[in-house]
Amino acid sequence: MTNLVVLAIYLLIGLIIKRAGKFPDNTAQVLNLYVIYAALPGVIFTKVPSLEFSSELLIPVIIPWVLLLCSALFIYAIGRLLNWSRTVIGALLVCVPLGNTSFFGFPMIEAFYGSDAIVYGLLYDQFGSFFGLAIYSTIIIALFKEPSGDESARPSLFGIIKKIFAFPPFIALVIALLVKDLSYPKVFSVLVESLAVTLVPVIMVAVGFQLKFRLPKGSKTPLFVGLTTKLLIMPLLTISLLWSFGFDSQLVQVTVFESAMPPMITAGAVAIMAGLAPSLSAAMVGYGILAAFITLPLFYQLLQWLN
Repeated sequence: MTNLVVLAIYLLIGLIIKRAGKFPDNTAQVLNLYVIYAALPGVIFTKVPSLEFSSELLIPVIIPWVLLLCSALFIYAIGRLLNWSRTVIGALLVCVPLGNTSFFGFPMIEAFYGSDAIVYGLLYDQFGSFFGLAIYSTIIIALFKEPSGDESARPSLFGIIKKIFAFPPFIALVIALLVKDLSYPKVFSVLVESLAVTLVPVIMVAVGFQLKFRLPKGSKTPLFVGLTTKLLIMPLLTISLLWSFGFDSQLVQVTVFESAMPPMITAGAVAIMAGLAPSLSAAMVGYGILAAFITLPLFYQLLQWLN
């Protein structure tokens, strides 16, 4: 509980400095870039050497794609049944399947499971959420964005591939896996460990700085359906999928925990920039993070009981 309170305080700090008006409007973007280029690679190089390879490591790699398919089909079916507009369906198709598995997920994993468990979250995030953002969200936007006549705005296949392989945490993960059995020089070990400890506070302050809570008019039902699917149905589905593995494994528990994360901030921003129900997309992210402070501890307790 203490760790959760500390995370909430970090989040509050971000909200306060945003309201204070003393920081530039792009403060969150700068903090995010620091995390992507420094803190997250530091965590990767610190935690990957302790990773023991086994077939179980495929669980956090495969599960996010299964959930993406199931949640996308469910949201599309509900949207058509309730006659939602294409932009509303498109917004939820982007925001629901893609969870905040790094910027919110890593601090939450550390708070509940300790820093050593972040490595399992890294696998879920890098091979699931990040690839989903780069590939899946691009397809959804191409299908559901209102026609603008600017076809050049749609990224090419080469552009998507380049984006994936040029992403610093992905590069760090590949290098860390290749040199996993080698000993780091002392200076490098101290460097990456010092960078790693900055991950949680910087991420949570950045998240707090970006939060928006505009409740979209006429969108209460899509908001409720979207958040219920993301925060409750998806982790319950994950539990059912992994039931045969048991829940005594930290890897399995972290996989369920990651599936319960609120909508990804970047996915919400992508949906907003694409014109997919901007107010709804912003509300999905903002209210999703607040609700996750309640739902995640509940799922943690459920997993301990199942264990």
